Amino acid sequence: MSGRQGILVPVVGPSGAGKDSIMSYARAGLADTPSIHFARRVITRPCDPNSELHDTLDEAGFRAAEAAGNFVLSWRSHGLCYGIPREVEDRLAKGQTVVANLSRSSVAEAILRFPRVLPVLVSVSPEILAERLAARGRESHEEISARLAQSVPATAPGIQYRIIANDGSLDEAGKAFIALLRSTMEHVGSRTGKHQRA
Repeated sequence: MSGRQGILVPVVGPSGAGKDSIMSYARAGLADTPSIHFARRVITRPCDPNSELHDTLDEAGFRAAEAAGNFVLSWRSHGLCYGIPREVEDRLAKGQTVVANLSRSSVAEAILRFPRVLPVLVSVSPEILAERLAARGRESHEEISARLAQSVPATAPGIQYRIIANDGSLDEAGKAFIALLRSTMEHVGSRTGKHQRA
């Protein structure tokens, strides 16, 4: 194993902010950079090729995998179960940067579990977020209003997010995220601090 400690980059943000799009953009742009890995989540819903690519388990299978210790992080949200595979630990131990789509509530747990964490928040203005949610056609006006009310990130003491603004084009936000991820490769050798701060 490498003597360097890698950095976990949890990506959070409200539904409709564009997390999946930005992460897909960065994954394609960093395809030739093996030291940056994008974790593939396990979710209790079928995989949609037009959205996030993930592995699927039914709820019983997920509970069994969770009990067996197959996830380094797991949580529930909106009636679904989410898990981050344990292989993340091995990649971090080898000095890699690992990008993971997490819930905001799981960031504090990630900071407690891993030595180097760089939380990233994908932000978008309420007006643009409302337009994007409406364009998806998945939710009623009342449901969209409820999501907008929850769009302000819940933070915990000591956690500071790097902000990726996604009010403009995907190209702008994607390039900003790639630049941030590339910068982590300059710091994986350092072991000082519990987590990276903005």
